[in-house]
Amino acid sequence: MSTKQFRTLLTWLILPTCLLILLYSTLPLYTPVSTNQLSSKHSSLSCNLFKGHWVIDPPRRPIYDETCPFHRNSWNCLRNKRDNMGEINSWKWVPDECDLPQIDPLRFMGLMRNKRIGFVGDSLNENLLVSFLCILRIADASAKKWKRKGAWRGAYFPKFNVTVAYHRAVLLAKYEWQPKESTHPDQDGLRGIHRVDVDIPADDWADITNFYDVLVFNTGHWWGSDKFPKETPLVFYKEGKPILPPLEMSDGFKVVLENMISYIQKEFPRKTIKFWRLQSPRHFYGGDWNQNGSCLFDEPLEQTQLDLWFDPSNNGVNKEARTWNRIIKETLGGTDIQLLDLTHLSEFRADAHPAIWLGKKDAVAVWGQDCMHWCLPGVPDTWVDILSRLIHISSVAR
Repeated sequence: MSTKQFRTLLTWLILPTCLLILLYSTLPLYTPVSTNQLSSKHSSLSCNLFKGHWVIDPPRRPIYDETCPFHRNSWNCLRNKRDNMGEINSWKWVPDECDLPQIDPLRFMGLMRNKRIGFVGDSLNENLLVSFLCILRIADASAKKWKRKGAWRGAYFPKFNVTVAYHRAVLLAKYEWQPKESTHPDQDGLRGIHRVDVDIPADDWADITNFYDVLVFNTGHWWGSDKFPKETPLVFYKEGKPILPPLEMSDGFKVVLENMISYIQKEFPRKTIKFWRLQSPRHFYGGDWNQNGSCLFDEPLEQTQLDLWFDPSNNGVNKEARTWNRIIKETLGGTDIQLLDLTHLSEFRADAHPAIWLGKKDAVAVWGQDCMHWCLPGVPDTWVDILSRLIHISSVAR
């Protein structure tokens, strides 16, 4: 081969190589869908992530610890020296028909770049938020606390321009305390009412209709006589007037749901990915939270125990989760709001609440054991695995 032919051949070999290098160097660092992810995505689409069982996985470890700056003290079970935290976090949720990988914070934040994720509801959504923030901080340790647009708390992740925040709205609808005008209580002991305007969203989330790309709603844990006893009941209004005849608690819950879901469907863009998180079960044993109820368990419940604990027909102290879930599912029918059904998987985990380890000396004497919220790290980390997977699927599908 002549020198000229060799140079020509060398040129044709080098040029395509350089073009390939240039092409791959300009691809984004975070690719939302790899071949493996696509396969996993389709398996998730054809599989119920909420139906499965817990298995012990001794090497499993949480990906954050007690030093996360977004912790809420009473849920920071590592710092509060709760017993059995190693065992609590060694259980892994396994769906019956597919895999549920642990979230990869770096990849997920790459997918969410320049987006905003919001949570609206009660403190169980805040429990989920705190887990989410501590996990996402692994991808961006420069995250800063964020509290705007009516948010109760949140974080901004500057490396990805991602905002994640929680708006506290325990009933979702606007409500306010109206004391009794007379200083003398009636014979029934009425001291005043909590007025609930079923058709008006609470101020805390009234200004976010075009702000978030992903939203997770919930309500339910405040809908009980322990929060609103007969001396200070909920009274429901619509279009500024009392609803007559007056509604009982469960009927009021359904009317609020109908109106808030209608508001979400009307006012929020269809492009917004929307979830409704179903109830997080409580595990009070021997009485309710204000009746010395306890949850000092060392391991998850068995499948055969769940109905005894949670079936409303047994009239136990933890029955409200399934009761409210039935109403929520009926009301959400025909909407574009996806169900985030974390109830069943959480029913097993009687072992994973803060219980008596609340971080303050007299907390149990004042408030009783906490058998409603969850230790962090803990069960909400599995909620994050599921939620992040569903966000991924919804984002890729759009």
